Amino acid sequence: DAGVVISASHNPVEFNGIKFFDGNGYKLPDELEDEIEKLMKDKMPGVNFPTGPAVGKVKYRTDAREEYINHAIQSVPVALEGMKIVVDCAEGAAYYTSVEALKELGASVVAIHNNPDGTNINANCGSTHMAELQARVVYEKARIGLAFDGDADRLLAVDENGEVVDGDQIMAIIGNHMRDNGKLKKDTIVATIMSNLGFFLMGERNGLTIEQTKVGDRYVLERMKEIGASLGGEQSGHLIFRNYSTTGDGLLAALQVLRIMRERGQPLSKLADQLQLFPQRLISVPVQGKPPLEECSEIQDAVRAAEVELAEPDKRGRVLLRYSGTENVCRVMVESSREDVVQRLAKELSDVVRRALG
Repeated sequence: DAGVVISASHNPVEFNGIKFFDGNGYKLPDELEDEIEKLMKDKMPGVNFPTGPAVGKVKYRTDAREEYINHAIQSVPVALEGMKIVVDCAEGAAYYTSVEALKELGASVVAIHNNPDGTNINANCGSTHMAELQARVVYEKARIGLAFDGDADRLLAVDENGEVVDGDQIMAIIGNHMRDNGKLKKDTIVATIMSNLGFFLMGERNGLTIEQTKVGDRYVLERMKEIGASLGGEQSGHLIFRNYSTTGDGLLAALQVLRIMRERGQPLSKLADQLQLFPQRLISVPVQGKPPLEECSEIQDAVRAAEVELAEPDKRGRVLLRYSGTENVCRVMVESSREDVVQRLAKELSDVVRRALG
């Protein structure tokens, strides 16, 4: 009937929360989650709690890991003999499944941050802390580095030169490959408003339709279901393949990238070149509360001034402000064709947000 996951996602252990899934494996709609939360806060009036034998039984599925590994390698079969891969498991869910899956496919695996103790999840590792993986890939002379987050629904990669390949680049690599092989439904990829401007320009050049949603993999998936899309994701590394899964899956994304590297006979750096990223800076500003941003005149005036500047042809870009869904921070994102403009405007806007809400 339902599934429940206790997870800190990409955050440290103190941010552990609960994710619900319905009987078909999809996350619950916001409205239903709000209803559950209200029931809990109101002490569950009218809810009859079972007692005695009606409570139910516990069964431990000790074979679940192997079932998942088998599902992944059957969904995306690829021979990885002779390929050296560094994997950052984020001290989380991928510590066993990703390593074993890659080994079963023949890869030589160097695993780091694969000793979770329940408190060290995402601690200076995984897809939100890439520096160690970048250095390790170069040191090991590996073909690729794979970075998962704590619950392994995100994937970011590192190419053979130690450069980060983000979710937009991964979607471009996989999306174009699927299109070339007639497997990208409606030639469409669903992304969020946080995707890099270069990603949308890549879509225009290659005849791909890029649908945009609010930030959050649940909104990507909802839109994918609405239009029947087969690929969607986020810059942060959530990649959703509706042919194989009902949610983001880092291992499936990794296997897709590895298979394309094998089939094309190209290094990851070459594959990532099909997307030219615009300079972009994201600053997380701690806030006291989360009043509607559109009601803060000081912030809106600063945003409008920045947008006027970014409308100039030689500074083409955009501004995006939003609250985090899990932390008391406001994300300030600035993007432009010029790095100096990005750095200056991001700092100026962050200072305004800090004065108004910090």
